[in-house]
Amino acid sequence: MDKKRRLIIRTAILLVIVIALGYTFYQSSFSDDSAVRAGDDAINFVLTDLNGERIELNDYKGKGVMLNFWGTYCPPCEKEMPIMQKLYEEYKHLGVEIIAVNVDEPEVTVKSFVNRHKLTFPTPIDKDMRVSDAYGIGPLPATIMIDEHGKVVRVHTGQLTETILRQFFEEVKPKT
Repeated sequence: MDKKRRLIIRTAILLVIVIALGYTFYQSSFSDDSAVRAGDDAINFVLTDLNGERIELNDYKGKGVMLNFWGTYCPPCEKEMPIMQKLYEEYKHLGVEIIAVNVDEPEVTVKSFVNRHKLTFPTPIDKDMRVSDAYGIGPLPATIMIDEHGKVVRVHTGQLTETILRQFFEEVKPKT
């Protein structure tokens, strides 16, 4: 009787493991994670920046947009912010904007970071992470480059260098 009971328990455990593995495989292979890819239309959103201004992505049509997702706790994010500010000053008059979306941190923390780095581009906070989730953002920093027609040109995860970021800005700079 003991052998039969152990066999049933082992079979049940094995069955649970097989079902769990099957479900995991199905989810990773066939589910839609809603992540945007190059060629997709950018997903519109409305957030509020640190000055209380309404930021809606659709209002930036006609301009190239660097949509950057970041956190104050992220060392690569902090390293790329001065580069972003430098290129923002250079490219803003050429029709390229930056929207630096902070991913769900307290406003006081974000304001302190922005002031310390003297950032002048819009910096809204994605408090409920709906925008981050809609774009399929995982590790930070993550950057979505959007052209003047609202199409995603490039998706990049990880720190950006000045050379790479300059190339990205050139790709989305409106054609004149």
